[in-house]
Amino acid sequence: MKSICIKNNNNEILTFLNDKLLNLGLDSLYITNSEFKIYKNIIIHYTAQNLDFFYDKISSILTDAIIKFYERKMLNRILEYNYFYFNSLEKKEIINIALSFIESDSITKEDNFFSIYYSVMDYIKSNKSLVLEGFVNFRLQNYIKNLDYIIDIAVNKYITDKEYNEFVNMLKLYVSITPPNEPIVHLVYLSGESILLDKNKNVIPINKDDEVFNAKYLSDITFSSNDYALNALLNLVPKRLIIHLNDNKPDEFINTLKLIFEKRFEICTGCEMCLLHKMSFK
Repeated sequence: MKSICIKNNNNEILTFLNDKLLNLGLDSLYITNSEFKIYKNIIIHYTAQNLDFFYDKISSILTDAIIKFYERKMLNRILEYNYFYFNSLEKKEIINIALSFIESDSITKEDNFFSIYYSVMDYIKSNKSLVLEGFVNFRLQNYIKNLDYIIDIAVNKYITDKEYNEFVNMLKLYVSITPPNEPIVHLVYLSGESILLDKNKNVIPINKDDEVFNAKYLSDITFSSNDYALNALLNLVPKRLIIHLNDNKPDEFINTLKLIFEKRFEICTGCEMCLLHKMSFK
């Protein structure tokens, strides 16, 4: 027989653990709840011989509980320690980015799970009681390293997104207060490359060395070859900007133009000009 006592004083966690254990539906598993001087306890007795099965189920349940009830707290603790200079709203947004990253990345999610799972299994194989709070704080070094790395990713994304939004808002303001220099500009876009056309559908040359296209912005945001197209558009400030999106796949550059030019922005996906320039790109 194998017995293990799980110690914790959080009623929500205790209820979660009890429900998970009862849902196993094992005749060989006996569960009792008691309260001693310091902790509330879930005492588990397993009378069958398949201990590997028992360790697997208990480790999985405890891992789920740790992720559900402690992951956000641990991320907050790491963020507070390493990036204390962010304000409370910034920290909240960074934590949400970190949690979204974990949820959307199956490899990270799995890595987090098993870094806890194996730590729990190693512990319960050689111990009869587990103080959950203490175990989370002192026995999960690999998991904490994972979360530390995830916080770094989230902070970098937050800073990049913030700079991007400031960049877009600056250019949006510039466009809104600048009188149009062109009534209409067509931007033919295919496979990440741009061609600008005027109202008569003549190509607008973009001389990368010409002083007329001096930068209208300073930012680490870059769209590679399309930086010059964007800068040209900021000099031309068209009243209407029509995007001929031949492959029908808006990317970051096109979405940024939409944010900057707002109501002036239009998308076309199938006119004669689209077809003509689609052939010319081949």
